[in-house]
Amino acid sequence: MPLGEFLRAARESAGLSIDELAEATSLRAGLLNEIEKNNFVHCGGDTYARGHLRNIAPKISVDAQTLIDLYNEEHSTEARTIHDMLVENNVTKLPSERKTLSWKPLAIASIVVLAAIAGGQIIISNSETMVTPTVSEPSTPPPAATPTVQPTPTVEATVEATVQPPAEPDATGELKLTIAATRGNSNIDIVVGGKHLFKGPIFQGDSKSFSAPTSMSIYVSNAGDLDLTLNGKELAPLGERNQEVRKTFKSK
Repeated sequence: MPLGEFLRAARESAGLSIDELAEATSLRAGLLNEIEKNNFVHCGGDTYARGHLRNIAPKISVDAQTLIDLYNEEHSTEARTIHDMLVENNVTKLPSERKTLSWKPLAIASIVVLAAIAGGQIIISNSETMVTPTVSEPSTPPPAATPTVQPTPTVEATVEATVQPPAEPDATGELKLTIAATRGNSNIDIVVGGKHLFKGPIFQGDSKSFSAPTSMSIYVSNAGDLDLTLNGKELAPLGERNQEVRKTFKSK
């Protein structure tokens, strides 16, 4: 049974609808529908797909490793052996049959070598009886070496932490920040007062909210795919896709 059908049967056996499973796992119902159709294209790769399966497993009373094994057999790009990948890239070659050499080419090669040695000895003996005058030419200094300029390596730097202009506090006087993974997955780290409120992944379609009395520092690994709302006001994107960004928000 394909993995998608197995998941649907286990969910129905657990008495859960798609919407109930979506609420229990914080995953989109549309993404769960695709997974139950054996479509993992929008999961963001093997790592995120396995994370979704680990999240779903306890909700439908199934061992997580069972789901991971089925996924690896049907969908993982890491299932091929190292030898297969090396052969594919011509790093190693498949063993071929050994061919025995015929004695005839070896005999002909030996005769040619002996003839060449004999001819060389005749030429050397003749040259020893002849004296050829040589004219020495004035030596010229070798051309000066031209120094080469080594290219300066470029380093792509992560956007450093910056402080946003003070935000208007809400009615309670606190900062309230909502992060929505609208276009892709990302890792986030939320720090308030030197403590981590949350540190981990946020998957596409999910959103998380945080609050702080006066200031809040955040780190995101994929700024271009996230939408942020601060005290009810939607902020401009913090950076480009796959760009790491650190920001600090403060209230007035």
